[in-house]
Amino acid sequence: MKAVVYERTGDPSVLAVVDRPVPEPGPGEVLVRVAVSGVNPTDWKSRQSTAPRDGWQIPHQDGAGVVEAVGTGVDGSLVGERVWVWESAWRRPWGTASEYTLVPVRQVVLLGAASFDLGASLGIPFLTAHRCLTVGETVPDQLHPGALAERTVLVQGGAGAVGNAAIQLARWADATVVATVSSPEKAQLAAAAGASLVVNYREQDVVTEVRKIAPDGVDVVVEVSAARNAAADAQLLAPSGTVAVYADDGGSEVTIPIRAMMVPNARWQFVLIYTTPWFAKARAIDNLAAAVAQGGVRVGADAGLPLHYYPLDRTAEAHRAVQDGVVGKVLVTASAQ
Repeated sequence: MKAVVYERTGDPSVLAVVDRPVPEPGPGEVLVRVAVSGVNPTDWKSRQSTAPRDGWQIPHQDGAGVVEAVGTGVDGSLVGERVWVWESAWRRPWGTASEYTLVPVRQVVLLGAASFDLGASLGIPFLTAHRCLTVGETVPDQLHPGALAERTVLVQGGAGAVGNAAIQLARWADATVVATVSSPEKAQLAAAAGASLVVNYREQDVVTEVRKIAPDGVDVVVEVSAARNAAADAQLLAPSGTVAVYADDGGSEVTIPIRAMMVPNARWQFVLIYTTPWFAKARAIDNLAAAVAQGGVRVGADAGLPLHYYPLDRTAEAHRAVQDGVVGKVLVTASAQ
């Protein structure tokens, strides 16, 4: 099989396409023939800073494909099923940038008739978004139609992959969604994802504009840049509201006004999906499966998430695109679909 590997950390040039034997699934494992591999910022960050655990590493956490074989203890009826996988490369060498990958059975989810493109885009962004939307004190811990009715969600950075996922999931759950963006082009993407109001923070005052649609404040802020946005977030939180911080874009430290946050009993929650408790991930996976089955989440330009395709032998270029901040979702096609 063809696989992309790196044996040392560094820039995208450390990625190489090699031939490797197709692995055999061990106990509790599933062998997936990968159709599409999704690329996330954590993939290039890991390649750049985290040494391969076993002397080599196939990158990428997310992907979609068909179950080819199963190990002992796994239901054989999974063979032939179309699935999406998540955290394939977390503390394991078997990422999805390969024609085949090995994953523990609990990390494969039935995809049904949905596209492999959607399946490869779910994992890290949508699980992160789900955690951000459900971790607060005044919101339910599961999402479904109606779950966020009469609640307002502010998505800071609505044109990014997690921002897009948060908009889509919040709208599927019937929230009112406000998104911030940095350009008219990104505003169109956030609106396509389902945002009720889009604010260009470079041209408009975020607090003033959000207050027009949410005079009593927002229940949840999905935050990509707490260092830049903390002051606005603090002014916009409703009583017992939550700021869910999932990235440190624009600065690694944040200043929070203590007294102003004590009065509304505000919560600032930091989110890293890899170390999120399993029970929360399990709920998120169930909810995402339902959203996919109901057509509640999509990918592509008409869903606010343009897709950019690269073949397996151009994975280094795919990493450069993500590292350079391309707008949309970067996908690597690993095998014939």
